[in-house]
Amino acid sequence: MNRFEGRRVLVTGAASGIGRASVLRLLAEGAAVVAADVVEAGLNVTDSVASESGYGDRLTTHVIDIGDETSVRQGVAFATKSLGGLDVLVNAAGILRSAHTDAMPLEDWDEILRINLTGTFLMIRESLPALIESGHGVIVNFTSTSATFAHPYMAAYAASKGGIWSLTHAVALEYASKGIRAVSVAPGSITSGMTAAPGIPDDADFSLFAKLQPVLIGTPTGGDVDQAPGMAGPDKVASVVAMLASDDGAFITGTEVRIDGGTHM
Repeated sequence: MNRFEGRRVLVTGAASGIGRASVLRLLAEGAAVVAADVVEAGLNVTDSVASESGYGDRLTTHVIDIGDETSVRQGVAFATKSLGGLDVLVNAAGILRSAHTDAMPLEDWDEILRINLTGTFLMIRESLPALIESGHGVIVNFTSTSATFAHPYMAAYAASKGGIWSLTHAVALEYASKGIRAVSVAPGSITSGMTAAPGIPDDADFSLFAKLQPVLIGTPTGGDVDQAPGMAGPDKVASVVAMLASDDGAFITGTEVRIDGGTHM
């Protein structure tokens, strides 16, 4: 498939996990991509993998801290100039912190909301003029199964992802007349650096996680860390991102696609 030939894409969270997998999938389908993340060393790995796959000539990396307004403004301007415009924005960057809700420090709550929710908003706000100018702009956001299903010890993360869920719907309606589509993916039971070390409290009641098991057996492909039993690699999410951002998803907006192997049926 070559669904992204001539398309210009900006992907955040591109230093690892689902973000990196999305970059590689979009490059494989012909896109020109700016891969952004706050972790420069991880971006260098993404660049190396892309070059080894023969896509290096269509990839540019750039450090962006999505929780910092100035960094976002400058980063999006760089990406837009580098690509000569912008057709697709993929907001894959985010963090996860776990804690008993009654013991969570306010600074941890604020950090999660600032990066996950406010960061997604800032990336959208700064990218909208270029996406509108393209005439067929697409925004792919990352919510989570935690936004709509109970995940213990992850109240702040769930709140941030629920905010992204609502933000996506609002943006989709507000900018539909300008040719913008806004959609979300909601991953669950996906192996990544984030899920490999979620920071569950030592005294957690693990019986609360009993219902958070996929009914499908994951396949160990595309991961940056060892595959967890029953979980799928980030490439399973990247393939859905590519569909939604391409013309194959042209009649999809203001909604989300859950990718969790049936965990939350």
